[in-house]
Amino acid sequence: MFEAPLEPRASSVGDEPRARGFTWSEGPEPHALRRREMLQKYPQIKELYGPCPRTKYVCAVLVASQLGAAFLLRDVSFGWLALVSYLFGGVVNQALLLSIHELSHNLLFKSPLANRLFALFVNLPIGLPVAATFRYYHLLHHTEQGKDGLDTDLPTELEGRLLQHPVAKGIWLFGQGLAYALRPLFVHPKRPDRWEIANFLVQLAFDVCIFELWGLKALIYLPLSSLIVMGLHPVAGHYISEHYVFRPGQETYSYYGPLNKLTFNVGYHNEHHDFPYIPGSRLERLRRMAPEYYAGLMHHTSWFKTLWQFVSRRDIGGYSRVKRRA
Repeated sequence: MFEAPLEPRASSVGDEPRARGFTWSEGPEPHALRRREMLQKYPQIKELYGPCPRTKYVCAVLVASQLGAAFLLRDVSFGWLALVSYLFGGVVNQALLLSIHELSHNLLFKSPLANRLFALFVNLPIGLPVAATFRYYHLLHHTEQGKDGLDTDLPTELEGRLLQHPVAKGIWLFGQGLAYALRPLFVHPKRPDRWEIANFLVQLAFDVCIFELWGLKALIYLPLSSLIVMGLHPVAGHYISEHYVFRPGQETYSYYGPLNKLTFNVGYHNEHHDFPYIPGSRLERLRRMAPEYYAGLMHHTSWFKTLWQFVSRRDIGGYSRVKRRA
């Protein structure tokens, strides 16, 4: 699973559950310091900054393919609907969700307004209005990584206590999409802004059109694809692999495997946090440009194995995250 060399661990680490609470850090998040060092040594990294011109065309194809699938599935049984949602629709919608991730960093167009508007379009096959809200909380995750009460990517204390037994972790993974959707309402609630209202209204109008034109099953297919892929699905491994602590002392992890081709290279997560101004299509070039900064870091090679280890290992659970005082 891991190619990077690991430091020796105490024998008890793999045998006892992490039940004492989160790991609290008094230091700053690691990416800003590494970014400064890398830019001093490799100033040419800045040549990788800026939007990727071809990503918008990939997104348009993904939107068209998902709408085409919804049309074709309008009269099938619910069993077939669920199966296609898991095997095809979920993968497409996860790619669209991760294109919204790229759009939140303004990595498709030079104009921030164009990125916001295109995010509303990309959001349509997802079935639920997520683009505008995700942009706010994701950028906060970057600027306030690990800060309690601000970084809503962190599990809550209740999740930490519950996610210690394999069965509980498996159930939580199955409904992980709901956890990510509801957590900000309790950790860092905010009043909806005009973009979130626009996102809601545009999505509502689109969903009503799908229902009126193609029926209930076509409508169900779209949000079902979004939710099913955030649960017990190999592509959902990136939610666990990115920041759950698999090696004490390291709080961000990359994944170098074939599923990056389907997810705009979101697996290059250390690289992304180091340089959020570089689109996913160029993160591999960043790693090749400065390999010594990533060679010693632990990384994942299989998202499926990441999910399995999260469930099966007693030393990894809801408390396996690094927190900071806000």
